[in-house]
Amino acid sequence: MKFEEKLQKLRKEKGLSQEALAEMLDVSRQAISKWESGQSYPETEKMITLSEIFGVTLDSLIKDGELEEDKENTASIPYWATRGSVFEYKSERTWRGLPLVHINIGWGLKKAKGVLAIGNIATGILSIGLVSRGILALGLLSLGVIGIGCFSLALLLSVGAIAIGTFAIAAVAIGIFALGAVAIGVFSTGAVAVASHIAVGDHAYGHIAVGRIVNGVREFVDATPGNVNLSAINGDEVREAIHAEFPGMWRWIVNLMTTFLG
Repeated sequence: MKFEEKLQKLRKEKGLSQEALAEMLDVSRQAISKWESGQSYPETEKMITLSEIFGVTLDSLIKDGELEEDKENTASIPYWATRGSVFEYKSERTWRGLPLVHINIGWGLKKAKGVLAIGNIATGILSIGLVSRGILALGLLSLGVIGIGCFSLALLLSVGAIAIGTFAIAAVAIGIFALGAVAIGVFSTGAVAVASHIAVGDHAYGHIAVGRIVNGVREFVDATPGNVNLSAINGDEVREAIHAEFPGMWRWIVNLMTTFLG
């Protein structure tokens, strides 16, 4: 078996595209294509890296004949590659076509996709990255069912400096239930709370507004000097107002929005 045949066989066995292998070796896809067609051959440094990636001996990779496993190269099983400030690891075990673990970090748009994905751009059930997408997403920019990040957009729970979600907790929180320094939602709690239904905060603006400075259809004001927890406001009165203004509202929502009241 010739080198070009071995390279193509090894690459396909590892589930690597020509583009992915090229990125790991810091060469162009065209270079990989030429190596696999026998038009050219990699330099010695690249040959060594190839043997390490695929866990075979250098001699068996270069010379005609069968491939031999490099038993000393345990780090390459499953495959790995490091190149300066770049690191990639992908487990051989998969779940529904996704590797259980895919890590791809370094300079550039390093993409990782797996059950657990860690990369500059990560997509997975659990994803961690500068940009992350998944059921549980953690990153600078997070998109998921549950998202945690500097900027987070999530279907259920969103936590971050700026967060948008059903439940949003952030410096700036936007959601059905919003908690933050600035909270905007249907139900909001924060230093500045703006809500279509119930707003609770130092500055509260909503249909029912509870706070120190308020603006609403039903207003409840705590003007006690130095009191920051709104404990001077009668919680029972607020609950009665909620039931009067929004009949049938779930009890747990009413209790949640009046937890901090006296």
